[in-house]
Amino acid sequence: MVAQFFGLKLRLLANLFRRSPWQIVGLVIGLLYGLGVAVALLTALIALRFVGDPALIRDLLTVAGSVVVLGFLIVPIVVGIDDSMDPRKFAFLGIPNRSLSLGLAGSALIGIPAATLTIVLLGTVFTWSRGLGETLLALVSAVLILATCILLSRVSASLAAFLLSTRRSREFTGLIGVVLLVLISPLVVVLLSTDWGRHGRTLLGTLAAILGWTPLGAAWAVPGDASTGAWGAAILKLLIAAASAYALWLSWQLVVARMLVSPGREAAAKQYSGLGWFDRLPHSSVGAIAARTLTYWARDSRYWVSLIMIPIVPIVAILPLSIAGVPLAYLALIPVPLMCLFLGWTMHNDVAYDSTAIWLHVASGTRGFPDRIGRLIPSLLIGIPLIGIGSAISVGAYGDWAVLPSMLGVSTCIFLAGLGFSSYTSARFPYPVAKPGDSPFAQPQASDTAAAIVQSLTFTGSIIVALPALIFAYLGIFEDPAWHMRALTVGLSLGVIAVALGLWRGARSYNRRGPEMLASALRA
Repeated sequence: MVAQFFGLKLRLLANLFRRSPWQIVGLVIGLLYGLGVAVALLTALIALRFVGDPALIRDLLTVAGSVVVLGFLIVPIVVGIDDSMDPRKFAFLGIPNRSLSLGLAGSALIGIPAATLTIVLLGTVFTWSRGLGETLLALVSAVLILATCILLSRVSASLAAFLLSTRRSREFTGLIGVVLLVLISPLVVVLLSTDWGRHGRTLLGTLAAILGWTPLGAAWAVPGDASTGAWGAAILKLLIAAASAYALWLSWQLVVARMLVSPGREAAAKQYSGLGWFDRLPHSSVGAIAARTLTYWARDSRYWVSLIMIPIVPIVAILPLSIAGVPLAYLALIPVPLMCLFLGWTMHNDVAYDSTAIWLHVASGTRGFPDRIGRLIPSLLIGIPLIGIGSAISVGAYGDWAVLPSMLGVSTCIFLAGLGFSSYTSARFPYPVAKPGDSPFAQPQASDTAAAIVQSLTFTGSIIVALPALIFAYLGIFEDPAWHMRALTVGLSLGVIAVALGLWRGARSYNRRGPEMLASALRA
């Protein structure tokens, strides 16, 4: 039975080479890349055999190995891999649950991740071949690690296919993955800024000591403990690793048994009454476009994914600065202007999100000015409270209320300038985006450099317009508080001028380029 599953998996992999030439090239590059990584790691592990500090090697492999095991758990859930060996595909064959579970788990050994991990684990056996006992423990640990990673990937991939079958759940999971990656970046900064020559050994040893007693790193630490003479700890960790692998095997059998008799989840159809925002806003061109845009922002994942990322950006920016020694009082003044910058920038390609629905505007003769204003209303509903409440909180944390005018002036200027640039670029330079219903993370490739140019223009243009207000705010903080009122006055004036010019230019482009915008939507 296991041999038949192996043969089936090999045939599925062979079919990948029957695709288009470019897909085959990509597949070959992936194979070569995985093989190259595996060979490089194998060479490094062989070299570690001749290093005379087994405790340091043990700590390093325990921490790195724990990350690898965690990756086999998280990646299938976040990425949402299409499982060609889904247990539900074998539901009508009458295969006993235990045989099916064993066959599916065994077939997972055929693939780039499993092959790379196998080569690396062979390298760890060579690393710890410092005696008969250490070599045997390293071999047993390698088998347990391979089994644990394979079972983890099978359980997580099957649960993802079973529980995350609806589009909204997949988008939510992908968003969580992106948020986690973004939040991990400050940790990377901390690790890079650590004085490894002085504190690195202690930090690595502490992490390894903790992870070595968990299912993530127990098997990785077993041969290292044996090589350092801690045979009792090695045996206990080996038992933890074996118990974890056995628990995963039982869990995998339960998952297979459950999936064989359960249909996939279906998205629950929501019942809506009334016309929503269309009932609440004025029955005019501006009101209708604003109502539709508000509906998009509430229901379209392409919008709310961007909105959720906006408050995360200041965290990523502040943590490295705090580590670098910037006083917390000054850091309190950064989040609100930074969020305003990204909130205004989010609208720079708003027309493209309409996709082919833009034909309704073209066919009905909708003028550019109502369209430009209606699209800005959701941003204004979010931005105005953000500036008011956020500025008060930031200034309160800073400790000097004399800075409030500068905070209001800079935040308002950078926000309105972003909306002004966005009102123009979204009508004049639309570029392809994910279509309605697609994943917000599956961005299409633009046909030229327009996407990068438009994004850079809107982002840097907002900062340039706000530079006078920023300079006056700086002078108010470090020179004379009288500059704060000038920062407010100049910031409000420049912001209003920028958004007015953006609306005017954007409306003119919209009126002239209706057919071109529709053609661009059809090409995307």
